[in-house]
Amino acid sequence: MDGSESSKPKKMLLGMVLFDGFQLLDVFGPLDVFGFLDDRVEIILIGEKGSEAKSSAGPVVKLDYSFSNVPDLDILMIPGGAGTRREVFNQLLLNRLKSLAEVTAHVATICTGSAMLAKTGILDGRKATTNKRAYQWATSQSDRVMWIPEARWVEDGKFFSSSGVSAGIDMAYALVSKLFGNDLAASIALRAEYEWKNEPDNDPFSKPRI
Repeated sequence: MDGSESSKPKKMLLGMVLFDGFQLLDVFGPLDVFGFLDDRVEIILIGEKGSEAKSSAGPVVKLDYSFSNVPDLDILMIPGGAGTRREVFNQLLLNRLKSLAEVTAHVATICTGSAMLAKTGILDGRKATTNKRAYQWATSQSDRVMWIPEARWVEDGKFFSSSGVSAGIDMAYALVSKLFGNDLAASIALRAEYEWKNEPDNDPFSKPRI
């Protein structure tokens, strides 16, 4: 053995939580950003139970792990979607999300995923944002979060949260920039032919809120 394998840096493990009714772009937009980093990041899909989750648009996705056997993560992501309106009452899921978030170095929510994480209490005293078209409902899940009404995404310590749907892609680039540098994030956006909105307070969809 020449040691070349052992000298390779260990990949970071990114786990995306899925549930019935998740929003497709919330999940696969951010994941595709990290998909350009397959030499540095491994991606897995996690669910509460069973072997699959059905998106709000219909397609069904196969899960890699359940909460009972998920390995240690470096990045935890929680999407939004119509299913969040049901899952905020799923105390078992909320407990598992909180346990994972407590021990994971980087935690990111997309869209109304922040409503679920806020309901766990782990965002108490933290700044966060959410989908502006579901702002009233999402923010009602906790009055102990410092909700930011005008933000494409918000970073507070290890927590990232994005506004609605496509904003999760911009947030994902911001997280890549934090972990691996802005030059790499910009180069991935160029390869993806994506105009990265890299100013977190540039939120053209914050008004009107419904």
